[in-house]
Amino acid sequence: MGKGVMIVAEQQNGEIKKNSYEIASEGKKIADALGVSATLLLIGSEIKDEAQVFFEYGISRVIVADHTELNDYSNEVYASIAEIVVKENGPSHLIVGATAQGKDLAATLAGRFNVGLAQDCTELTVDSGKLIATRPVYAGKAYAVIEFGERYPHIATIRPNTVSVVKVEIPIEGDVEEISYPLNGTNYKTKLKEVIRKGDETVDLTEAEKIVSGGRGVKSTENFKLIEKLAASINASVGASRSAVDAGWRPFEEQVGQTGKVVSPNLYIACGISGAVQHLAGMSTSKTVIAINKDPDAPIFQMADYGVVDDLFEVVPALIEDIEKNK
Repeated sequence: MGKGVMIVAEQQNGEIKKNSYEIASEGKKIADALGVSATLLLIGSEIKDEAQVFFEYGISRVIVADHTELNDYSNEVYASIAEIVVKENGPSHLIVGATAQGKDLAATLAGRFNVGLAQDCTELTVDSGKLIATRPVYAGKAYAVIEFGERYPHIATIRPNTVSVVKVEIPIEGDVEEISYPLNGTNYKTKLKEVIRKGDETVDLTEAEKIVSGGRGVKSTENFKLIEKLAASINASVGASRSAVDAGWRPFEEQVGQTGKVVSPNLYIACGISGAVQHLAGMSTSKTVIAINKDPDAPIFQMADYGVVDDLFEVVPALIEDIEKNK
């Protein structure tokens, strides 16, 4: 068994993602409970100076792989770098964000080290020196409590927006350690040639603190402008149910559900969404849920903290007007 907790942070275009601060805080908490140190790995381009921010979260050692070729995620490249760093440092626990990139990377590392992996966890605790992971199962209807075996490192990914961001009172005074890249003797089987980005800069749904989602009840692409307007009034991101995406009203990247994005915002407003099991699985860990639907028997109301049984085309405009009036 190695010692120490290693956190694998994430950046996008040179900007550290919000979830990285969450897992840094959680990794520090786990390290303290185990009585070991916390190390963080960050891979990217021109991010060495940015990496110093993690000392504010109590991370005692920050390792960076900084190279122009590392700006965009490549599974084979990132996994090879992380594998070498893990082998050289021998951590007993590896904490990664449960983003699309993080889950992909964690699964690859678990395969390479032939160890167990707890994906998409909502809570990590330490009991008698052992890491205990809690994660939703059966489309969010139950939670599995997982205890790791004797193979190390133990790897867990943490769902965004489910743990707190905590800075330490006195930041660590440390230096960022840079590792060399390209890795000598590594012949990659794949090469990332191009990344096609959307034109507008929107918050990733998995990290959004507020989401307004529309479903079949919105009825058309044109009507989704109402959902967009409500979202804009409270600085929220726009989501959609699978039926709205299948109908072509919204792009797939906005789909919330088991086959779309799994989200955990502080506020989730569901407009015209009945609440199929597939959709509920994607937003069951939302802090506060508001549902607007004409059908009083819609399953979404079983999940909602507040429900409005009425026509969304009557309720949403009135809600927008009231929000704008009280800003």
